[in-house]
Amino acid sequence: MARFTTVLLLPVLIESVFSISFFLPVNSRKCLREEIHKDVLVTGEYEISEDSNTKTNLKITDSSGHTLYSKEDATKGKFAFTTEDYDMFEVCFESKSPMGTGKVGDHLVNLDMKHGVEAKNYEEIAKVEKLKPLEVELRRLEDLSESIVNDFAYMKKREEEMRDTNESTNTRVLYFSIFSMCCLIGLATWQVFYLRRFFKAKKLIE
Repeated sequence: MARFTTVLLLPVLIESVFSISFFLPVNSRKCLREEIHKDVLVTGEYEISEDSNTKTNLKITDSSGHTLYSKEDATKGKFAFTTEDYDMFEVCFESKSPMGTGKVGDHLVNLDMKHGVEAKNYEEIAKVEKLKPLEVELRRLEDLSESIVNDFAYMKKREEEMRDTNESTNTRVLYFSIFSMCCLIGLATWQVFYLRRFFKAKKLIE
């Protein structure tokens, strides 16, 4: 019987690189999720311990289910893609064995992912553009500054969206409260007139 799927949620951190190692049981699936900004280069390198009786599949998808990278019987390799929008991306490893779970060891998975400034190969850029070491460092600092500015701009945008949502919610709650009060007042007025007519019909009051 296949084991339950395990999902690991990675929070958004200031660092743009992470390295993780874990054991993947046979006939199981583990996923890593991370939120990444728009127009960001993402690179990764993975290595999975080999076993002739099992195979491990790797698949990277976005929140819409689009496949960004896929590799069957993955053992070692690299991947890279550029994000088109701010989204939650999922990296999933799935182990399969026709022999079941008995006498089959767990796979050791090593994953290194980088995005943003850390994902760029500045040595290659220096060779192509013939930059000096100081110019390369200035280029890296410029990209880092731009990344920080973009992060603050996104945070400001999210804050504005949250504020607009709160204001809209408060306005709706206010209108609903006023409507409820009007309904209660109308119901109370109707009850008074109804009871008055009822008591008059019973000749209990004049």
